[in-house]
Amino acid sequence: MSFLRTSLPRLTPLISSRPSSRLLSNSVIRLSNPPSKSNDPFPLPFSSPDLAQNNRLSDDAEEWALPPPLDRTGEDANTLRSRLIYQTRKRGTLETDLILSTFAKEFLPTMSVDEMKEFDKLLDEPDWDIFYWSVQKREPPPRWKDTSLLKKLIQHAKNEGKVVRMMPALMQKEPEL
Repeated sequence: MSFLRTSLPRLTPLISSRPSSRLLSNSVIRLSNPPSKSNDPFPLPFSSPDLAQNNRLSDDAEEWALPPPLDRTGEDANTLRSRLIYQTRKRGTLETDLILSTFAKEFLPTMSVDEMKEFDKLLDEPDWDIFYWSVQKREPPPRWKDTSLLKKLIQHAKNEGKVVRMMPALMQKEPEL
């Protein structure tokens, strides 16, 4: 009980007056001060009250900063290729997964290490951005606009041969026992 009083001062315990109530404890918790518009209604213990007011995100998602990519220095070509195959399949949106995984199956085996590193940077972009750039519904940013990689991806997404595309299998051959 003393933990609640010290860590969450806005909560005050009230002793239940009915002995027949089936509570897990003998206390009922009630907010002593109703939350105001300036206070966070769900404060975290041990956090600064200024945190909620100073770190507000903009309403425009275009202004949100992307998290920095992981540092993968020292990764050999086979590990890079394997990781890219996996990352093209597990993006989070089926549309982008399908375009990128079939693109990787077709082009990744012949890519050089520098091309794979460029493809890795493209995979750091948000899923829907990659999808809209590849189907030409949005203008890509200048860093990707005239790259050969994006041109190949756009050509692949057009599917001019009308090939029925399915998610490629992860294992290309059966493991040897």
